[in-house]
Amino acid sequence: MPPRLPSLPARDIEQLREGRHPDPFAILGRHRLEEVDLVRAFLPGANYVELIVDENGQRRALPMVGQGDGLFEAALPQGAPYRIRTAWPGGITETADPYSFGLLLSEDDLHLAAEGRHFDLATRLGANLREIDGVAGVLFAVWAPNAAHVAVVGEFNGWSATRHPMRRRAGIWELFIPGIQAGAVYKYALVSGTGEALPWKADPLARCTELPPRTGSVVAQAPAFAWTDSDWLDARERADPLTAPMSIYEVHVGSWLRTEWGQMGSWDEASDRLIPYLQHMGFSHVELMPITEHPFGGSWGYQPLALFAPTARLGPPEAFARFVDRCHAAGIGVILDWVPAHFPSDEHGLARFDGTALYEHEDPRQGFHIDWNTLIYNVGRSEVRGFLIASALFWIETFHLDGLRVDAVASMLYRDYSRKPGEWVPNHLGGRENLEAVGFFQELNTLVGARGRGAVTIAEESTAWPGVTRPVHHGGLGFHFKWNMGWMHDTLRYIAHDPIHRSHHGDDVTFGLVYAFSENFVLPISHDEVVHGKGSLISRMPGDDWQRFANLRLYLAMMWTHPGKKLLFMGCEFGAEDEWSVDAPFPWPHPFDERRQGASTLVRDLNALYRATPALHRLDHRPEGFAWIVADDSTNAVFAFSRASGPGAAEVLAVANMTPVPRHGYRIGVPQAGLWRERLNSDANIYGGSGLGNGGAVATQAVADHGSAQSLSLTLPPLGLLVLEHDPQATPTLIPPPGDGS
Repeated sequence: MPPRLPSLPARDIEQLREGRHPDPFAILGRHRLEEVDLVRAFLPGANYVELIVDENGQRRALPMVGQGDGLFEAALPQGAPYRIRTAWPGGITETADPYSFGLLLSEDDLHLAAEGRHFDLATRLGANLREIDGVAGVLFAVWAPNAAHVAVVGEFNGWSATRHPMRRRAGIWELFIPGIQAGAVYKYALVSGTGEALPWKADPLARCTELPPRTGSVVAQAPAFAWTDSDWLDARERADPLTAPMSIYEVHVGSWLRTEWGQMGSWDEASDRLIPYLQHMGFSHVELMPITEHPFGGSWGYQPLALFAPTARLGPPEAFARFVDRCHAAGIGVILDWVPAHFPSDEHGLARFDGTALYEHEDPRQGFHIDWNTLIYNVGRSEVRGFLIASALFWIETFHLDGLRVDAVASMLYRDYSRKPGEWVPNHLGGRENLEAVGFFQELNTLVGARGRGAVTIAEESTAWPGVTRPVHHGGLGFHFKWNMGWMHDTLRYIAHDPIHRSHHGDDVTFGLVYAFSENFVLPISHDEVVHGKGSLISRMPGDDWQRFANLRLYLAMMWTHPGKKLLFMGCEFGAEDEWSVDAPFPWPHPFDERRQGASTLVRDLNALYRATPALHRLDHRPEGFAWIVADDSTNAVFAFSRASGPGAAEVLAVANMTPVPRHGYRIGVPQAGLWRERLNSDANIYGGSGLGNGGAVATQAVADHGSAQSLSLTLPPLGLLVLEHDPQATPTLIPPPGDGS
């Protein structure tokens, strides 16, 4: 006579049927009785279910008895291995029982996640392919401490919220589902602590997603790309980023690849087209506008919801890894624009994830960004801080990225950022500083320094917050670099003036050197300067068409010779006429457009000169690398300065004529006698200029000027900049001063 099986209370059955049972492992799976094991399975919609039992190498089927509402039960010998075979209306499946497995995450995993110090979070939470007890499948785990019930839903269970309820452990819900493979689409069905069935949520730790506008998460392959960049990483780890040349090309990959027919392209296409272009132009790095998955393409990626997943718009994660690997093989570093400040309020995303303000602040004075209509991460919560830092490390370690440009740092540092009185909450000291954000940045940068093998962090920070690039152990935030927004605003304002008025605005050129060495700066001409009605870079240049392009070349040459690393947004290198639009095809210049081709050639030559000339990059961050020679000639609107690779070296001279009037016999004192070779002239014919210059080299004359015993008599081209380099190999010569008969 078969053993009598204990009946399940009606309340448990009802909660299973409603998808609300608080502890499904207490009733499903294997349970030991006195003489046999009881197996329960909840399979609503099944026609017939049986256990396939392995006894001494022999398989036999034990029918499971239906108890109604999709609940099936059967007894089997104690400890006997089993699988569940199910006849569905559309076919038959046979899998291991998801509820036959023990605890999945370790106590260390739970403890570190709660502390915000599980920095390999993507290998534990999310959807990870696993083999447990010889069974292949996917381990799902999600943080939702205030949820009453969580289930995995997907195409593998007919999108049923009752088939795969999860087990709760210290605020994290886990379930191993056998038989699922990479590529499966899934979400989480959550019930809040108040009993509300929430909109199905995408996985915050998903490493792959559906192609927007679809919003499902996708089980990703385990990261197993065959990298070939070990030499690159070794060299990066040994290098000093402060003294190395860094010339960054900022790009929205989909827009750069977009054709007139609207196709966005792919990572493999970017490998074939973008990388050769970067090599041709001589950029050392490419900065990718955000590629973390984002639902709205019009946000340009700055409203992401999947901080561990490269956007599906450009292909799978393996294709992105191939792109990075090929960049490194070509000698190009890859920087990712990373967004930890805020996230959109889409209902399938992080907003009120478990029915409460989990990732964001509850108080909208702290948790809602009024400029962008987005929600602000609560970095004061350890789990949220750990989630963000784990994302940063994931991109650096998994995809070998060379740096992160951290977006909207200022909005995180100030509690009253873009808020009126009464719209913000002071810190516990009564101040406006966001002390939790300070701690977050310090921890982030410390860990990138410890684990990143030479990867850098770059702050988009637009205020005078002190010590952004000062080391953490000296009280700073610990970034390697900071965008110099003041330089950008001042110089763009200056260059927009008609040259006849520039004599009154020289401070816009010189003021930046007052603070140029207070931080480690990047000079940014970014996407922000060519959108929202600001016009393109070339459209800001005054004058007729010849003068506009002369001004553009002059501006870029000033930028490349000024202290600071360089960043230029795509299209600015050749003077794209229109504002950038993410939906428009990239406006490649016509091959016979001499002015735009000339500007492009200039940028290429500036990059080559910058990388080959230590004086132009080695002391970017130190005052010994720069000295004004002419900073006060407002009448002629001429500026001149020297650059040095070491104390007292002063090997390079830059001279800029900010008017369309050529200057002949313009005298400039120089620190070293001898021959100074003209390394670059922005007015050269090859760049579309007039070709006025100094014949390739100028010798010093024994005429004291600007505090030096010798000087150069130069021809300054109209709206042009000269770069001259002292030639120590040339025979020292002092040309007598004019009129000296000796």
